[in-house]
Amino acid sequence: MKTNPIIFFVSFIFLLTVSSVNQLFAQKNSDKFIVVLDAGHGGKDPGKHSKYGYKEKDIALNIVLQVGKALEKNPNIKVVYTRKTDVFVDLFKRGKIANEAKADLFVSVHCNAHTSQAYGSETYVLGIHRNETNFNVAKSENEVIYLEDDYEQNYQGFDPNSPDSFIGLTLMQEEYLDQSILLASFVQNNFTQKLKRKNRGVKQAGFIVLHQTIMPSVLIETGFVTNKSEGAYLNSKKGQTEISNSIEKAVLDYKNAIYQNVDDISSIASSKVVKEEPAQVYKDIVFKVQIAASSKKLATKSYNFNGLDDISRDQEGALYKYYYGNTSDYTRIKQLQDGAKSKGYNSCFIVAFKNGNKISLTEALKTTTN
Repeated sequence: MKTNPIIFFVSFIFLLTVSSVNQLFAQKNSDKFIVVLDAGHGGKDPGKHSKYGYKEKDIALNIVLQVGKALEKNPNIKVVYTRKTDVFVDLFKRGKIANEAKADLFVSVHCNAHTSQAYGSETYVLGIHRNETNFNVAKSENEVIYLEDDYEQNYQGFDPNSPDSFIGLTLMQEEYLDQSILLASFVQNNFTQKLKRKNRGVKQAGFIVLHQTIMPSVLIETGFVTNKSEGAYLNSKKGQTEISNSIEKAVLDYKNAIYQNVDDISSIASSKVVKEEPAQVYKDIVFKVQIAASSKKLATKSYNFNGLDDISRDQEGALYKYYYGNTSDYTRIKQLQDGAKSKGYNSCFIVAFKNGNKISLTEALKTTTN
């Protein structure tokens, strides 16, 4: 009987992901926030081609090294690199590096290309391609597997040229979708607002390198090496410094948003003493702790959420968002966030609502307390 290659690939991906399930739920007991920085391509894989002589692999590496150097100055952050020199690294090994480090974030840096003079930056999170353009971007990045030894064994049944092969790429990744989008939004906002660069948006596509990771992950297309002026900017010291600064700030903004400026992450999960802080009640604002996002509709019972009660559920498109707690007291919601993390929801984060509509936490905290 002939095996359907798509089913075979999906099964392979499922087994690959399940084999890491202990890491998924054990993540993590470290006293540092761990960021894995991934410079795209390298060695025999130059990345995108440019008639102007710009090399994607070199630009990506220079940016990553600058981001890492800046982040390493923070004593509460540990930086791990998938490569620090011009070497070729298999896609599946990049994800393995991140998983073994039990990273909090995976950030992959790339450059884009097009037959026209297209320009601007865009940041991707993992998802089945939504349109032909997104599919083509992911396809061009994924085709690097053909340069790898034993790629047929490492990516059984996967064909970068087939849209159907991307079905398996989103299995068991939904838990981190919102966090990935949050980081991607910080990146794009910094590029747009601080560097005044064209914003091509936050997008979803089926990148293998993002699938391999079991933590919030993004792939940044910093710009087009095929655009004469943008390529020159990306290849310049000024451009690489500005871009790396923007990415560094995005990572720090994300860390602050998720962990609420708590430096010792391990103390969140292990602390049994709740600090007595004054109430901070914000009129017309409701805070909740988002603990999960999934396509599965679960009963909001404590047995489904590691013993947590006061669970609510909202549907947004094809996803269900699960929240813990409901209060206008920001001090109280931070305590509930600590409690959720002690139950294993290490990537949970606080969200805010006003008149039933979700707003940014920054906007909520700018309102007047009672």
